[in-house]
Amino acid sequence: MTDDISRRDFLKATGAVAVAAGIGMDGVTSASGAPTKKRISPNEKVVVGFIGVAGRGFGAHMHAFKDFADVEMGAVCDVYDEHLNTAVAFTEGKAKGYKDFRKLLEQKDLDAVVIATPPHWHPLIAIAACEAGKDVYCEKPMSRYPMEAKLMAEAAKRNGCVTQVGTQIHSTPNYHLCVDIVRSGALGKITSVTNFCTMNDNSEGLDHPADSEPMEGLDWNTWLGPAPKVPFNIGRFRDGMHRYFKDYVDSWLHELGPHIVDLPVWALDLKQPLTASGCGGRFATDSIADVPDTFQVVWEYPEMTMTWNLMQANAFNFGVGDPGPGRHNGIVFHGKEGTLAIVNYGTPQVFDNNGKLVEGVTYPKAVPDAPEGPHAHQREFVNKIKTREECSCSFENDLPLHVALNLAHVSLRANKKIHWDEDKFEVIGEKDSKSLITPKYRAPWKLS
Repeated sequence: MTDDISRRDFLKATGAVAVAAGIGMDGVTSASGAPTKKRISPNEKVVVGFIGVAGRGFGAHMHAFKDFADVEMGAVCDVYDEHLNTAVAFTEGKAKGYKDFRKLLEQKDLDAVVIATPPHWHPLIAIAACEAGKDVYCEKPMSRYPMEAKLMAEAAKRNGCVTQVGTQIHSTPNYHLCVDIVRSGALGKITSVTNFCTMNDNSEGLDHPADSEPMEGLDWNTWLGPAPKVPFNIGRFRDGMHRYFKDYVDSWLHELGPHIVDLPVWALDLKQPLTASGCGGRFATDSIADVPDTFQVVWEYPEMTMTWNLMQANAFNFGVGDPGPGRHNGIVFHGKEGTLAIVNYGTPQVFDNNGKLVEGVTYPKAVPDAPEGPHAHQREFVNKIKTREECSCSFENDLPLHVALNLAHVSLRANKKIHWDEDKFEVIGEKDSKSLITPKYRAPWKLS
């Protein structure tokens, strides 16, 4: 979208309707006002469009969905010609190519979309897709601000859309076993959970490249979208390096937290937190990146606490799992009767109160098994499109997790502890709570 486009032109171009998100798409509607969704029989192919086809969009999702016999890749979209052309070629020219996601959403035969853009685009595209009547698989994080998460969940519910956040680790047997153990009661009452991520990433792989003109075929203005306008810099664009810039992801808590913190929120059925307190900064690294390389968070819940500890320039394993160079992440459930630790998404380990490893115990099943295979999370999404059931990581189910992650960043930006009212969806004691929990998008993009 160009800078000089008018609000009227924007509304005309998008076919926007007056909905809470402010960017809804006109389409065929039912008597209730929601888009009519095509019923897909068990033997019918699901037609999927892909928005953002670099990195994960191409290497992970397009390859995953191509493996499903009941999926047809109907459209691809990217603001960079090289990525777009590669994706179209991958479909042997069968998918239609777009540089504007709004045009893709107008394609009538698409049942669903996969959103794998940088995170600052996730809410706007996801809400627009729901208003267009498409089911939505959205990469993590689903949101950067609590209000985005709320409006995404509301848009999905209002339009009857099947949604799935791309936290694929959620569907692994190791995570399911952790939930079984926690819910079995073997650990006793859980009073605290520790989440850690140490990355051994001093250089960040960025250095200090100079600003330059965008490469030919890249629409840099649209890549930025609702984010602040800045000159093109290859460090922001290449190889998924957007994750090192606050304007697009905020911190590694939004990048890896959806995988890691997801487990305790799920296993303990945590609702939105009572408080969130985050502190940190850039203390150890030197590059053009601006995300905090050190970030600690404490969340309070009824009768328990949960923490996050990120050290980007360190590789300590906190005494659980195998030591060594490289990234380490882990979740430790501290119970009155024992401790559960899972490191690097591996096999969970249970320790008694004397620190002795407990082996050979079978725990009762607490959650249904996920579909099998390397693409189980995407497979669940396709299955639920056909049954119209809710996915395990739907926007609604992931709302408590993302509100917690988002509030940690609200606290960091405000430099104070945040007290949260889930029912009123506001920061307690703030006269202008909405401004804290709602992003300020670059015109003409609006959330509400």
